[in-house]
Amino acid sequence: MTTKIAKKIVSYNVVKEEDEQAPAPVTAKEEPSKEGKVVHMTETLERPEMLLGSTYKVKTPLSEHALYVTINDVILNPGTEHELRRPFEVFINSKNMDHFQWIVALTRIISAVFRKGGDVTFLVEELRSVFDPRGGYFKKGGKYMPSLVAEIGDAIECHLRLIGLLKDDGLDEHQQKLIKEKRAQYDAVVKDAEEKDPGDFPDNAQLCKKCQTKAAIVMDGCLTCLNCGDSKCG
Repeated sequence: MTTKIAKKIVSYNVVKEEDEQAPAPVTAKEEPSKEGKVVHMTETLERPEMLLGSTYKVKTPLSEHALYVTINDVILNPGTEHELRRPFEVFINSKNMDHFQWIVALTRIISAVFRKGGDVTFLVEELRSVFDPRGGYFKKGGKYMPSLVAEIGDAIECHLRLIGLLKDDGLDEHQQKLIKEKRAQYDAVVKDAEEKDPGDFPDNAQLCKKCQTKAAIVMDGCLTCLNCGDSKCG
C-alpha cells in the first residue's frame, strides 16, 4: 500500500523487524504512581499568594531595640494524608541598623535552605554553635546565649518544634539533676543582676561586659557602666 507524504520530512529512523515485534514499554504517563501526586518541598515550588507564619521577639541586653524573627510556612498536600507544614522563608526586622547587612544575608541563606527541602533541622545546631568573641549573655529565664546568631537559631528551633519537625526527646534523671544544679548556680550568681531595682539605672541601659549588670550607657560619646565604672574609652 502506497502512502503519500504531504508534509516536509524533518527526520527519519530505520525500524528493525525485531523492534516491531517487541512490546511497547509502559511509560509513566500510562501508569502513574501514587507518589507522583504527592507534592514535595523543592526549590522549584512556587510561592503561594498567602503563607501562614509566626513572629518571635528576640530582646537582647546587647541592643536597645529588639529583633523580630518571622518564619512563614507552606502547607503541602492540604486535606490529604500527606499534608505537611514546612518552613518556606524567614524575615528579621529591627530598628537597629547596626547588623543590617549580615542579617539580610542570613535570612536569604536560611530561606534558600528552607526551599531546598529535605532535613532543615541541622540549621538550629549550626546557628547555636556560633560564639561572639566579645562574650555571650543570659536571656530572660536564665538560658545562656553565646551570640545573637545563636538566639536567632533558638527562635528557629522553637518554630520547628511548633510545626512538628523537631520532637522533644525528654531528659533523663541525670540530665534533670544537672539542670537543677546549674539553675541553682545561676540563681546565686546572675539573678541578683536581674532583680535590681529598675530605678537604679536608666531603662535604656545596656549589659556591661565586665560586671554583667544592665547599667552601661553612652556618656560623652563613650559606653560607660554606672555600676562598676568600666568604660570603652578607658
